[in-house]
Amino acid sequence: MKIIQSLIICAVLAAASTVSFAQFVKGNEAIKLMPDGSKRVETPPIPATGSASKSKPCAANAGCHAGAWHMLETNDGLKECTEPFARPTTCRNSTYGTQKLSRLWIAKKGTTWLWCQYPDLGSKCVDMNARPPSNLPYDAVQ
Repeated sequence: MKIIQSLIICAVLAAASTVSFAQFVKGNEAIKLMPDGSKRVETPPIPATGSASKSKPCAANAGCHAGAWHMLETNDGLKECTEPFARPTTCRNSTYGTQKLSRLWIAKKGTTWLWCQYPDLGSKCVDMNARPPSNLPYDAVQ
């Protein structure tokens, strides 16, 4: 009986640590922890040229989004957005861990913004600003 209880406790702890770990991209340099314990979060800039700068964004609650959700860490916590730029109308609170959706994780390494398949810089990540086809992301249902 003690073995079963131990296994259940281990399974619960493993599940809890997986969920809490996956709420951010480990190694994301867009998140800076300040000396006072607060955090400052940078989001990708909206390009000055191209379709993202000219088109009206799809609001998160409008039902017009057909692609993968962009998972972004913001000053307000983890958000899922219809685009990688975190404009206020294009983001909603994260449903990660409660709803399975096609997702891309947005992270920064050095000066490069990346689309990552999983919340891990070691997963398949591509430069968001590279020329096609090098910038085609690998999304995953999670």
